Amino acid sequence: MVWAIIFGTAAVTLLMRLSFLGTVKPHALPPRVREALRFAPPAVLAAIVLPHVLIRAEALDASYDNPRLLAALVAIGVAWASRSVIWTIVAGMVALWLAQWWFG
Repeated sequence: MVWAIIFGTAAVTLLMRLSFLGTVKPHALPPRVREALRFAPPAVLAAIVLPHVLIRAEALDASYDNPRLLAALVAIGVAWASRSVIWTIVAGMVALWLAQWWFG
């Protein structure tokens, strides 16, 4: 029964998304809608990452000794300067490891 619910939910989700993505032609969308849709992936990524960066021990932690916040700021700086996903990930991870080592 659990597997039937999982597959049923997956099928309904797929059909709902396919109905929108399969019927709408990108060039048929108004330019303002296309421009707004460009911001959907960064907004979703921010919504996923930001709670992990700012919440530590079930409380908001925006202090200078939060290693995840420091690593995120380094990653943002590298992303801004280099426009490279690989360098952003590498710099963010190195900064996180160093900050975790430094703050214990």
